[in-house]
Amino acid sequence: MSSVAGASLARALLPLIGGQICLHSAMAGARMAAPLWALREGLSPWVAGLLLALFAVAPIVGALAAGRMVDRHGYHRPVRRAVSFSTAGVALAALGAWSLAPWPPLLRLVLLAAGAVLAGAGANLGLIAIQRTAGRLAPDPTALKQVFSWLGLAPALSNVVGPVLAGLLIDAGGFALAFGVLSLLPLAAGWWARRVPREAPPVGVQAQRRRAAFDLLGAPGMRRLLLVNWLISTSWDVHTFAVPLLGHERGLSASAIGAVLGVFAASVAGVRIVIPWLAHRLREGQVLSGAMLVTATVFAVYPFAHTAPAMSACAIVLGVALGAVQPMIMSTLHQITPHERQGEAIALRSMAINASSAVMPLGFGAVGGVVGAGALFWAMGALVGAGAAAARQLSRPAAGPPQGRPAPSGGSERGGAQ
Repeated sequence: MSSVAGASLARALLPLIGGQICLHSAMAGARMAAPLWALREGLSPWVAGLLLALFAVAPIVGALAAGRMVDRHGYHRPVRRAVSFSTAGVALAALGAWSLAPWPPLLRLVLLAAGAVLAGAGANLGLIAIQRTAGRLAPDPTALKQVFSWLGLAPALSNVVGPVLAGLLIDAGGFALAFGVLSLLPLAAGWWARRVPREAPPVGVQAQRRRAAFDLLGAPGMRRLLLVNWLISTSWDVHTFAVPLLGHERGLSASAIGAVLGVFAASVAGVRIVIPWLAHRLREGQVLSGAMLVTATVFAVYPFAHTAPAMSACAIVLGVALGAVQPMIMSTLHQITPHERQGEAIALRSMAINASSAVMPLGFGAVGGVVGAGALFWAMGALVGAGAAAARQLSRPAAGPPQGRPAPSGGSERGGAQ
């Protein structure tokens, strides 16, 4: 597909990208600030890991229901609910972190925990709706990689805006101020949603609701794809959790820690800007296996970085590797999934990776509290390096419309999907 067509896709995706930035920035900032709040309050790394894990609880419990809701109702109703959940969740965290309020310590922790659950629910519901809608803009596999590269800028930019903004606000006025400002960001997603055309009611919804979600695991390559996605997602979680822990061990400020996470996200954004222009040359399996080997190497080096600039250098290289993964994962997922069940398939992927995100940080906290953040990087580096072989076996699906998707005709389907 030409660069002109890629730019046209980017313009069509603009409202979806804007909406996801608003939702995801609030969650990303809160996800960085919540465990740091626990450490500043003198709580154990295990409690910090628990707060991080709670952001993934709602996506595990409600992901499949969210996917089916998106398949039934399209974009707008799920996004309205996502805005409500995200705003309420981060506002609860602000109440818990408000130092002048007469809350007992346990209630503060409960408010932070409840806020994490709601913020995670809102971000995940919005993500499923946005990804499903975006995938319907693409008429072929090359366009799918372009679509999800452009869309992948949203979480990348959000992971700059959220953590950096949270770090600056924490240093300037405390955790309550940071959470309070972050709680306003999701409201702007409603403004972007008004610019996304409504989708025609889908066909065959009743038949879909009677089918078991897990039969999607029988699609060729789906289980291997989910394994690779889990390894990459866990690598991302290790970085998100271990960088604040490593920075705390090094005595870095909140703004310095936020800056390290910010340059990582900027690196992710940079590689996703490049991918649309190279999409026709890229093969999913090759990109995934290469990214996993680079990730393993960076994780081996990260514990030897003792300053913010050194940590930032590691973060930049890691961002390039991990940033290239998501467009390849989502391109493959949409090609092997029936058209009418794409929301459900995205939800299944979300449930799998969020189940890991809910459990793994507890282990991260336990291990980090005993042997330090360095051991987390080394252990995960060995695991993701071993998993590169599975990524190489993901063959590129045959060219043409993704499985279950009719070939576009006259642009009518694209117009409805937008």
